[in-house]
Amino acid sequence: METALVPVPDLNPALAEIILAVGALGLLMLGAYTKASTTRLASIGAVLLFAVAAIVVIGQPDSRVLTFGGSFVTDGFGKFMKVLVLIGSAGAIVMSYNFIRRENMDRFEFPVLIVLATLGMLMMVSANDLISLYVGLELQSLSLYIIAAFNRDSARSTEAGLKYFVLGALASGMMLYGASLVYGFTGTTNFDLIAGIIRTEGMSLGLIFGLVFILAALAFKVSAVPFHMWTPDVYEGAPTPVTAFFASAPKIAAMALFIRVMMGAFPDASAEWRQIVVFISIASMLLGAFAAIGQTNIKRLMAYSSIGHMGYALVGLAAGTEEGVRGIIIYLTIYLVMNLGVFCCILAMRRKEEGMVEDIADLAGLSRHQPVLAFLFSMLMFSLAGVPPLAGFFAKYFVFLSAIEAGLYTLAVIGVLSSVVGAFYYLRVVKVIYFDEPAQPFEAPLASELRVVLGASSIVTLFFFVYPAPLIALAQAAAGALLP
Repeated sequence: METALVPVPDLNPALAEIILAVGALGLLMLGAYTKASTTRLASIGAVLLFAVAAIVVIGQPDSRVLTFGGSFVTDGFGKFMKVLVLIGSAGAIVMSYNFIRRENMDRFEFPVLIVLATLGMLMMVSANDLISLYVGLELQSLSLYIIAAFNRDSARSTEAGLKYFVLGALASGMMLYGASLVYGFTGTTNFDLIAGIIRTEGMSLGLIFGLVFILAALAFKVSAVPFHMWTPDVYEGAPTPVTAFFASAPKIAAMALFIRVMMGAFPDASAEWRQIVVFISIASMLLGAFAAIGQTNIKRLMAYSSIGHMGYALVGLAAGTEEGVRGIIIYLTIYLVMNLGVFCCILAMRRKEEGMVEDIADLAGLSRHQPVLAFLFSMLMFSLAGVPPLAGFFAKYFVFLSAIEAGLYTLAVIGVLSSVVGAFYYLRVVKVIYFDEPAQPFEAPLASELRVVLGASSIVTLFFFVYPAPLIALAQAAAGALLP
């Protein structure tokens, strides 16, 4: 009896993922077999892995390449989103270095888990099949559950990890159920084949049910309303650098996956999924605007801020056009830059006696004690609010423009009005910094690695309007690669 030879798939499109997988195993062995503390070495190694992976990704062709039986795809869209994810992950590790040493979290597993989570995110961005989608999603999620509860001495951190795990398991179950329905009614898990079947046969009732369950699971991953309930508690309870990580790279990967599934597997079902996306976009923008008003904890404030910002990004997806995807890409890029800068400022909220403090009231008097930090923090708050000519204004401009061009005038108007409401709580932070009675000063100066990240973030945010053309051109090329 002859055995058929299975051809070896082309590994070049997945080279960045292979580098991260092998590198994570190497860092794990280094930590396990070295008696001395290797956290610093593991952190440096992780950042170098991200740099090498980014170089490999940039060097890949812009054309669409499929491998692993069509379940893994690389294209211009995937390249751009992967680079964003790698920048966000590297920024989180750099920002965490001094923090984990001070908070007795100095264990080499931390950077290794971030590398493994990033590997899952890259797989999510390149998923072209429901099975590869789920593998990437779970690899990312399992790592994030552990990172959220990484501070074992903190009850809040442990609670955050447990809440995230329980609700994440629920979302994973919804994803699997939706994927099984889609498979049952199409006979395939491949995005291209699913799209072809829908194009010829239309959407059956069972397929619509499957799509709804998949949308619910994806909405959980981007923390969109009504699947946002985990976000404020996890953001508040997790260690601050972990919160910075949650607010950047995983959000970008989940949104890229959202776009990939809707535009790749269900492009001809836009009439069905647009209604849901419009609803969760409006709900996220409004809840992000109103629920944040009463917050006194800066990390909970940023949690509701992230819910609102994902709502704004979903405006571009609701448009369902190339301009909409371009708007999302520009939005996520600027959001990543602003978020890293804001969390550098939050990490500066530390006093000798109390350690880390998180109340917004603790920022009082920052303008007198550390005027440069106060200015940068305030500028980033203005940018998050969408005040021109800062980068945050352009982020919202492009997604709202795509909605208007697609005829979604009501969605664009609601987005603008919720931006006005949301500006209140951002400006309240600025008011506390500059006008409230001074509180006890923070430790100074800022750690060198935080100064580097904050400086880069502030320069991009402040001067983006001077020369926005490169980002717009790259985003247009990435969107065009996804929707040829």
